Amino acid sequence: MRPEKMEAPEIRVGVSSCLLGSAVRYNGGHKRDRYITDTLSRYFRFVPVCPEVECGLPVPREAMRLVGSAESPRLVTSQTGLDHTERMRGFCARKVAELEEEDLCGFIFKKDSPSSGLHRVKVYHPSGQSSRKVGRGLFAAAVAERFPRLPMEEEGRLNDANFRENFIERVFCYRRWKDFLQEEPDYRKLIAFHTRQKLLVMAHSPQHYKALGRLVAQGKGQPKRRLLEDYEALYMDALTRFSTVKKNTNVLQHIMGYFKNYLTGDEKAELLEVIRDYRNALVPLMVPLTLINHYVRKYDVAYLRKQVYLSPHPSELMLRTHV
Repeated sequence: MRPEKMEAPEIRVGVSSCLLGSAVRYNGGHKRDRYITDTLSRYFRFVPVCPEVECGLPVPREAMRLVGSAESPRLVTSQTGLDHTERMRGFCARKVAELEEEDLCGFIFKKDSPSSGLHRVKVYHPSGQSSRKVGRGLFAAAVAERFPRLPMEEEGRLNDANFRENFIERVFCYRRWKDFLQEEPDYRKLIAFHTRQKLLVMAHSPQHYKALGRLVAQGKGQPKRRLLEDYEALYMDALTRFSTVKKNTNVLQHIMGYFKNYLTGDEKAELLEVIRDYRNALVPLMVPLTLINHYVRKYDVAYLRKQVYLSPHPSELMLRTHV
């Protein structure tokens, strides 16, 4: 039997419109990202947003920048100094309310944008001089405030294998959690959900793994809504931590314990060898995982067959393949 894989319901992800090729930039151009349009579009249904155009600004338009404090910057045109802050804030309030209805599982923002930049957007002095301050675009900040557990990333950082894997994994996990909430969950179902996530969480954060275990163990009889909210907060926070070679090696060695009554001597030696090669950065994570999935199918190990860690996202995305 094959290891159980998550079904593939529609996964809706917000995205800056210019990244899909829409000519909505201040200069009338776009910033189409082919990884987003050609690869991720096969798995995600995108919900495009261009804050500048949707708040009523024309194309083309004068470039804008953030001015003032990093904590509460103003949105000001670069040459004429027109202040569009209140116009943008009004749009943000309306748009995040609309996005509540979209059932988003993630959002990809345009880097460096004064409206949509998620990380390290430059903030200027009122005089127009560049400062050392960095902040967050007004719309990105509004989305982050309204949806604190929503997986979010900038398109530029998706070029980094670690950021890319972490973001995509979180998107699929958030969809998985939302599907669970739609199944009228009770304490017994939460235990079953947690059991399937254990190795995945361990690979991201052993500390969160222990905390989630305690939360579930002590959860019987507690108010269901509070229990589920606390679990979601810990679960999604755990996944923001990057998995590492050290943490993955620990999980792989943990998995070996479930094969102790199944593997032959040669099979055990082979698995130990590929785990060692992975630990020494000679092969990517996919190599030991492929062998483990083979043994899971061969020996039908029920506990491992249900582990999300062994198949957290479609293999066609070619993640977990970098050394």
